[in-house]
Amino acid sequence: MNDLVGRLRAAGCVFAEEEAELLASAAPSPDELESLVAQRVSGVPLEHLLGWVEFHGLRVAVSPGVFVPRRRTEFLVDQALTYVRPDSVVVDLCCGCGALGAAVLAAVPSVSLYAADIDPAAVACARRNVPRVYQGDLFDALPLSLQGKVSVVMANVPYVPTEAISTMPPEAREHEPRVALDGGPDGLAVARRVLAAAPAWLAPGGVVLFEASPAQAASLSDVRVVYSDEWESTVVIRSHV
Repeated sequence: MNDLVGRLRAAGCVFAEEEAELLASAAPSPDELESLVAQRVSGVPLEHLLGWVEFHGLRVAVSPGVFVPRRRTEFLVDQALTYVRPDSVVVDLCCGCGALGAAVLAAVPSVSLYAADIDPAAVACARRNVPRVYQGDLFDALPLSLQGKVSVVMANVPYVPTEAISTMPPEAREHEPRVALDGGPDGLAVARRVLAAAPAWLAPGGVVLFEASPAQAASLSDVRVVYSDEWESTVVIRSHV
């Protein structure tokens, strides 16, 4: 085990001891363990190797090639839950593996949850975690019958500026889909589309929430911005009056 920890630490894995234990528990044989460690050292995300990600107290299935939800996004879920009621219609937009929707369902099982993503691999993965997952471009993926009825939209939009993607860690830029990372020139291209389309889908008093950087959030109008130093997360909220 010490040898594995040393190899992982040398590859830049900050939590090398924990990762070594997780990989060892996932490997049915020494040869399989060697394969997993070699892949991790080469930069493959740990979650893709394990087949799951820990998120908001859950183990959520995640597949290779699918965006891995960040722990800071748990703050977005916490903010969304303050608006969720037992009979709410909730949409997990840009859902990836469906982690946000799964977390809301675990907290309030009676909600009507709908999830959507443009990436076929993400849709296939999300269907392992939540019901009613649709493939398509943002709201276009959803049943038209939801227009005017949605209480909460959680949009895990890509918000990395295009030019900044090259500076991201290799495990993100090489193993996660670009569509889940690239937010356009200033990182807000998808977020603006969500804000523009949301009023047609939100019920009166409904809200849309998404993450952004502090500077990006400050550039948006008619929104409420909530910060968490603990999670190093910035959440943008817009209500539909």
